[in-house]
Amino acid sequence: MRTGVRLAFDVGKVRVGVARCDADAILAVPLTTLHRDRYGADLEEAADLVDELSAMEVIVGLPRSLSGGSSRSTKDARRWAGELAALIAPVRVRLVDERLSTVSAHRALHESGRREQNFRSVVDQAAAVVILEQALATERSTNAPAGDVAAPIQRGEQ
Repeated sequence: MRTGVRLAFDVGKVRVGVARCDADAILAVPLTTLHRDRYGADLEEAADLVDELSAMEVIVGLPRSLSGGSSRSTKDARRWAGELAALIAPVRVRLVDERLSTVSAHRALHESGRREQNFRSVVDQAAAVVILEQALATERSTNAPAGDVAAPIQRGEQ
């Protein structure tokens, strides 16, 4: 298992949940929520977090349908990951299947006693924690990083 801080992002249309793990890659915790911005301020904030925390890798959740297919959200997450990869190179951005991460986050929040109307402020962070925990578990069991490396793309490229 590689050591080093990793950040995970759960990219939504309105918000981006962020989680991080410790340098020993043992514990994943919620960090913050970024607000999507058509001018890229959310990407710049994400890049700043990578720099501030000296993250060695970034994990971006890739939303797929239950059958494994792509959707508009899948394309959006790929683009966001590629644009972030261009901003933070040489730090790698990996895309990891996030099916059911939000469902798992909702369940965990519900079990912790949170009420549904209070979920919005933290559910994206909780989903990012789930994504990061899945990536870390995969790496522990396979001794290889989870997911696929996102190709860097400049903002505005197709």
